[in-house]
Amino acid sequence: MKKLLMTGIALGAVLALSGVANAQIKLGVAGPITGPNAAFGAQLKNGVEQAVEDINAKGGVMGQKISVSVGDDVSDPKQGVSVANKFVGDGVKWVVGHFNSGVTNPASDVYQENGMIMVTPSATNPKITEKGMWNVFRTCGRDDQQGAVAADYIVKHLKGKKVAVVHDKTTYGQGLADETKKAMNAKGVKEVLYEGVNTGEKDYSALVSKIKSSGAEVVYWGGLHTEGGLIVRQMRDQGVKAVLMSGDGITSDEFATIGGPGVEGTLMTFPPDPRKRPEAKEITKKFEEKKFNPEAYTLYSYAAVQILAQAAEMAKSVDPKKMAEVMHSGKPFKTVIGDISFDKKGDITRPDYTMYVWKKDAAGKITYVEQ
Repeated sequence: MKKLLMTGIALGAVLALSGVANAQIKLGVAGPITGPNAAFGAQLKNGVEQAVEDINAKGGVMGQKISVSVGDDVSDPKQGVSVANKFVGDGVKWVVGHFNSGVTNPASDVYQENGMIMVTPSATNPKITEKGMWNVFRTCGRDDQQGAVAADYIVKHLKGKKVAVVHDKTTYGQGLADETKKAMNAKGVKEVLYEGVNTGEKDYSALVSKIKSSGAEVVYWGGLHTEGGLIVRQMRDQGVKAVLMSGDGITSDEFATIGGPGVEGTLMTFPPDPRKRPEAKEITKKFEEKKFNPEAYTLYSYAAVQILAQAAEMAKSVDPKKMAEVMHSGKPFKTVIGDISFDKKGDITRPDYTMYVWKKDAAGKITYVEQ
């Protein structure tokens, strides 16, 4: 009997140790995996999966491996909430996403209510971190910062030119356009046209006619690459030569595919190219070997996973609230996009937007180049 008892105890110990060894941290990545913005969803998904692969290869986080669940929100707020609720049901505690500000906002409420921590690599609307939520962070900057850079460029480099402001009526697009307009107006530049259009439309001839009538020489676009590409293509088709300027929402090579040769000369705000950072050299090479260009938010997503993993190690806990305390403390995290630290709101402390221009590279491909 004693022998059987000892065997039972030994077996229990083995099972307990096995449970620790097989324990997993459930991480969800959410974005538009399908639909017109799938190029950005691919950036988030690939960035997260590569980071998880690399962290797990080094033993995981405090001996626990990270598993990844992918949620497709199709850039739709209602679908984003559905994805968030599915993550809750699946036991996900860490989230990287969402891509769109209008999707991130309602999803963040679900995550807070269920004790989950989230880092968005791309949602730039200021309201996301102004709600005073303990669980919300971002590795990107904000539209009020991005809009200020755009307005400053308009005043200094496009002095005297007539400016039209156009947006897609979304939280991100209109938010960015309004921040740029506000900063531009404060510097004495008044727009000759302010217009909103609907996402998903294909025919923007009515808008182009208004732009032509306004005499605009610069069109500031608050929106994403799909509609932006169609607008610039149709502007050129109707003989409108106005320079298009936009923000991080067009940071995909698909913008040139959609817009055609007429996108040359387009101006765009985005942080310094993360692919060129020395910290990203090895990781960028891994992506290239997999035939994936880690442009725009790929490395911001990779960095989000690095930060979550480091926060857990610093907190000595995978509990989201304990991790959030560490992240709000101002401590720096080593990432592929450089050292990142957060303020009390969950915003990064080093926003650094700069200006890019779309032009042909040495191979003749039209892409974005930092000025």
